[in-house]
Amino acid sequence: MRRLRVLALVPEGSIPPTDLEGFSEKEIARWKMEYDILAALGGLGHFVECVEGRGDLAPIREAVERWKPHMVFNMLEEFHGYVAFDQNVVGYLELLRVPYTGCNPRGLVLARDKALTKKILSYHRIRVPRFGVFPRRRRVRRSARLRFPLLVKSLTEEASTGISQASIVRDDAQLAKRVEFIHDQVGSDAIAEEYIEGRELYLGILGNRRLQTFPLWELIFENLPEGAPNIATARIKFDLEYQKRCGITTRAARGLPEGSDGRIAHLGKRIYRVLDLSGYARLDLRLQEDGQVFVLEANPNPDLSADEDFALSAEAAGLTFDRLVQRILNLGLTYSKNWAQ
Repeated sequence: MRRLRVLALVPEGSIPPTDLEGFSEKEIARWKMEYDILAALGGLGHFVECVEGRGDLAPIREAVERWKPHMVFNMLEEFHGYVAFDQNVVGYLELLRVPYTGCNPRGLVLARDKALTKKILSYHRIRVPRFGVFPRRRRVRRSARLRFPLLVKSLTEEASTGISQASIVRDDAQLAKRVEFIHDQVGSDAIAEEYIEGRELYLGILGNRRLQTFPLWELIFENLPEGAPNIATARIKFDLEYQKRCGITTRAARGLPEGSDGRIAHLGKRIYRVLDLSGYARLDLRLQEDGQVFVLEANPNPDLSADEDFALSAEAAGLTFDRLVQRILNLGLTYSKNWAQ
């Protein structure tokens, strides 16, 4: 295996220590993904240098010109405080003509905007919840075709930002109040989509042209308060004590309707290609009792921590974490960019 010079591009303040000794579980969570990936890169024999995405492109260019990396391992989820700016950093890497891991700029643009994603998928007759967009500084007016209950969230932010049990609204007054919360507290436009009852499934996909899907993964709620909807709130994702108290975990999906694994894998590949994704991605789905599947979101460059859904589902498919990281590197090296054609 060729030993590469890998420039690790990490969020500001996320360069991890060399070992975990002396850090609490909460402290480790802030840079767990970066730690896992850097440890894997080192274990694979690659040479690694880190650069923080601080809202300034100059350090990235300086590192590329000085060190001449074979590859940039992109771990950014935002830039300059804006989620939508990560595609600009990837576009800048293409201007510098340096290979990178993960999704291309066009795929990031199409997938980051939840409404645009749903419009594209609807055009291709892929089932998504009905939805409405509520821009900032405009009056909240619900279309008559948009039926309650609705789930209100940020149009562009990820990682369940701004999502709580209060995000499920059942009348226009609650809708207006929650949209205002997203506008004021999250600082983005809001999207409200019809709440789909069912099982929450995640599908991991790896590849550029030739795609591999991983076993379906499921978010499990064992001890949620009675009447609470099974949605992935920010608290469920990041509050470790709450996760333990409510028995929240993820695992390989069991007892699925016959043939649904293959149908969902085929659907996932269609979505991946329709949205022009590359590298790796995770799709968030809802499976109803009648077997119908609704696509909730497409997440390019999902969390790559060794103990998170994407890596665990890859492991279930036979890919150890080190092999997964190497595959992602290989995909970045072989991705056909406009300047390379």
